[in-house]
Amino acid sequence: MSLIEWRKEFETGIPDVDHEHQELVDIINRLHAHIVGGADRSHITKFLGEVFAKIAAHFALEESIMRKHAYDEYEAHKAEHERLLDEIRDIMDAQQDNPTSAYGDSLSSTVRDWFVNHFKSKDARLHKKLGV
Repeated sequence: MSLIEWRKEFETGIPDVDHEHQELVDIINRLHAHIVGGADRSHITKFLGEVFAKIAAHFALEESIMRKHAYDEYEAHKAEHERLLDEIRDIMDAQQDNPTSAYGDSLSSTVRDWFVNHFKSKDARLHKKLGV
């Protein structure tokens, strides 16, 4: 079962961004499958590091597009990106500090809720503002 189902409304009209959004949905769904499938914690921790790196790289692409187009809500959009990365880092740190803690549900819901809400609001506005 997927954590996030791809929806047409997630598309921004910016081909590179849309491609990366689809890749992010895929990698987040794979992480969720590992968590609910009971994969070894060290495997999940390593995979989570890959997810974090992929999300951070995607945010860098979006932010470069926003800067290139002098996007009027750049600072707020970037702050949302930083907030999600901080939340994921906190979950990763908590898991390392207390390896017996349950973090799967927290991680899955944090990423899913953020991703869906961010797409519907911030990325949709970016798409509309850039006129793509």
